[in-house]
Amino acid sequence: MMSLSSYRGKKNVVLYFYPKDGTPGCTIQAIDFSDREKEFQRLDTVIFGVSRDDVLSHAAFRDEHGLTVQLLADTEEEVCKMYDVLAEKSYEGRNKTMVRRSTFVIDKKGFVRHILSEVNPRNHADEVLKVVKTLNGNGPAN
Repeated sequence: MMSLSSYRGKKNVVLYFYPKDGTPGCTIQAIDFSDREKEFQRLDTVIFGVSRDDVLSHAAFRDEHGLTVQLLADTEEEVCKMYDVLAEKSYEGRNKTMVRRSTFVIDKKGFVRHILSEVNPRNHADEVLKVVKTLNGNGPAN
């Protein structure tokens, strides 16, 4: 169990939601966040990836790709519902509930300062890093 409130007053939080462990876009996104994790740490920021996959799936995904970001299992969709990132999509003629790739940047006071919806996984970590720098007064977001 993890609670974002434990970071209040201490760290900014990047909470990114992704559809599924091991898929191409999710892998790109997780690797990019892992590659930039030290840069985020220097800005007093922790990163959490959230999907509906379970902890065993997360462990295999992390181990296969050498990921360092923390991955959170939301198998009951509680967090996904709180952040309104679930969407019905038609897949092979049937409606299926999917996680919309979305990122929430939360400041040290616990306020959501920026929301990125339907993001492209390529270069997303760089985009989020620019946003985090504005929270700490280290430059403009573009």
